Amino acid sequence: MKRLAFKMYLSEGQKEEYQKRHNEIWPELKTLLKEAGVSEYSIFLDEETNTLFAFQKVSGDDGSQNLGQSEIVQRWWKYMSDIMQTNDDNSPVSVELPEVFYME
Repeated sequence: MKRLAFKMYLSEGQKEEYQKRHNEIWPELKTLLKEAGVSEYSIFLDEETNTLFAFQKVSGDDGSQNLGQSEIVQRWWKYMSDIMQTNDDNSPVSVELPEVFYME
């Protein structure tokens, strides 16, 4: 099992809307993530900086950030683009974080 972490950036004042949209995550997106090997996915918010910290456990080499060619993911990115920083293709601006410590 591989662990992945990355950060993204939420727009000011969008915490509640971000939570609402993720609480109502589309079933087909959840299925796609699980089929891609994502078994755990958590997102945390640093409210001082509006930085989102995401953590995933995946059973392959790729996580959710590698599913951008999927029509479902592209629709999700567009849906989320009004409340977070995005690239020109609506993908979230994200920075992969290297693991520097792990304790079992």
